[in-house]
Amino acid sequence: MALTFSPRWYYVLLTAAAVPLFVCLGFWQWHRGEYRSAQWEAFARADMPAVETTAATLPRLPRFSRVFVEGGFDRQRQFLLDNISHNGAPGYEVLSVLQLADGSRLLVNRGWVPFSGFREQLPDVTLATDGAQRISGRLSTLPVAGMVSGQQAPAATGSWPRVTSFPTREQLQQVLGVQLLAPVLLLDANSGPGYLRDWQPPGISPERNYAYAVQWWSFALLALGLFIGLNLARRNV
Repeated sequence: MALTFSPRWYYVLLTAAAVPLFVCLGFWQWHRGEYRSAQWEAFARADMPAVETTAATLPRLPRFSRVFVEGGFDRQRQFLLDNISHNGAPGYEVLSVLQLADGSRLLVNRGWVPFSGFREQLPDVTLATDGAQRISGRLSTLPVAGMVSGQQAPAATGSWPRVTSFPTREQLQQVLGVQLLAPVLLLDANSGPGYLRDWQPPGISPERNYAYAVQWWSFALLALGLFIGLNLARRNV
């Protein structure tokens, strides 16, 4: 008896398609892990003393830079970012507009508030203080939905605050009727009028991406092993 290797054509086609796909998916997840690692390292480095900045320098600073800004909040118009949870509890993040000395406007995320249990009963996020304030935080961006179906632009008319889900800066500008600076300031926990500010690095842990990469590569090896095993046959010699 001897082993012979006589693969069937459909096994060849299936394996030729599956193995490169699994390998590519593994490398894609590995590169995502490297990207996440860089983001998380940048987030950790942002625990540095805040620096003074102006409207001209804000858009040029790296993401997660900690800065001081000074200006007055728009007390009338605020947004509630919907579909934001904290430790599994549903709620909103409060997005306010800060007008800087030169007239530029910067979005400030003032933190998380819990969902009241009723859509028609919004949390009270009134800004009690008026006039110029000096606040600090780290520069970031608006949160992005994992799926397009999760996006909801703010209503063009109605009372304030207005609920929105993963809006774009352009959508907010259209409702406000003003231009907004590109960054969003994540307000420091000990600075200015805000709520729960437990900021975390964006996205899933890089280790999960690396684990997914290893998983895809394991699938590639398994496919090769099955291809060889299923196409070996015993023959009399």
